[in-house]
Amino acid sequence: MSSQFGDIFRISTFGESHGKSVGVVIDGCPPNIKIDWARVQHWLDRRRPGQSALTSTRQEADKVACYAGIEDGITLGTPIMLAVRNCDQRPSDYRNDILRPSHADYSYLAKYGLKPSSGGGRASARETVSRVAAAAIAERVIATIAPALEIIAWVDSVSDLQCNFTAEQRRKITPADIEANSIRCPDDSLAIEMQELITTAKDTGDTVGGCLAVSIRNCPAGLGEPVFDKLEAKLAHAMLSIPATKGFEIGSGFAGTKMSGSQHNDPYRSQNGKVITTSNNSGGVQGGISNGEEIFMRIACKPVSTVFKEQTTITTDRKPVKYTPKGRHDPCVLPRAVVVAEAMATLVIVDLLLQHKTRQLAN
Repeated sequence: MSSQFGDIFRISTFGESHGKSVGVVIDGCPPNIKIDWARVQHWLDRRRPGQSALTSTRQEADKVACYAGIEDGITLGTPIMLAVRNCDQRPSDYRNDILRPSHADYSYLAKYGLKPSSGGGRASARETVSRVAAAAIAERVIATIAPALEIIAWVDSVSDLQCNFTAEQRRKITPADIEANSIRCPDDSLAIEMQELITTAKDTGDTVGGCLAVSIRNCPAGLGEPVFDKLEAKLAHAMLSIPATKGFEIGSGFAGTKMSGSQHNDPYRSQNGKVITTSNNSGGVQGGISNGEEIFMRIACKPVSTVFKEQTTITTDRKPVKYTPKGRHDPCVLPRAVVVAEAMATLVIVDLLLQHKTRQLAN
């Protein structure tokens, strides 16, 4: 199983959704990085279930504990181990003989010859606790190398309700704007409609999907490793590893296919001795390398597979069965997935910053 991510700042996640704990081992974190545990916990609090009526009612405090690699709030340069105990497991909510529609039950069974006794195991979004904890450490590394760099994400659409920010409006979005409502959409009026749509789906036992937006600001030019580890390829890998994701685009994305080359090109100009572009259809990446402009992505997330309606499926011994699930699940992954998308972008950027730093030292 591929549970590792990164080359220099390398993480290895562990744990299942209804096991004793989930966590991460981080290798390659530089020494002498000051860690603010309140900030680490803030990352996890933004991701945890039970935040609002729009999320799962599972009650997990997600309190992080450090078992190695950090002493008196300072990284030692040795492997860091972080763990979060699972406190509100309900394995009795799951039947192990049911192949739940659109879940990973059958695919895991086909691959490994067995599957977790309850819940989604490693396929569950519970695993993302580990990624978020790692990103909270990575954030501090980024702050020492590129202090102006900022990574934010928000809910850009729910079903057919779509934000339509201009590039200028997008640049003004702040973390406070995103956290101003429970759905994490910086358009307050549209956020109300999104919340109502999700609530209606929840009340009828159904779920909805949508898109996340991720903005990386003040990223230095020169990040990315052509040809197979281009920046956009690394970001796509990271984002599509998040549960429920089904699509990725950067810059103009699929809309760019409807433009001519002369419309799509981003002309260069000089501003105070700095090279900038007059437009940003490239999404901050050219030739697989960051060019210093905003890196902008959108990620499509499908509706949650657990719907509280009777469905037809089969058992592990291939017998047809009517199935109505139990358990506690989000009617829409987007509000909590915002934090996971920020985490994965953070893990990509910290790794590439460290790679770029080693190249500069070599030169």
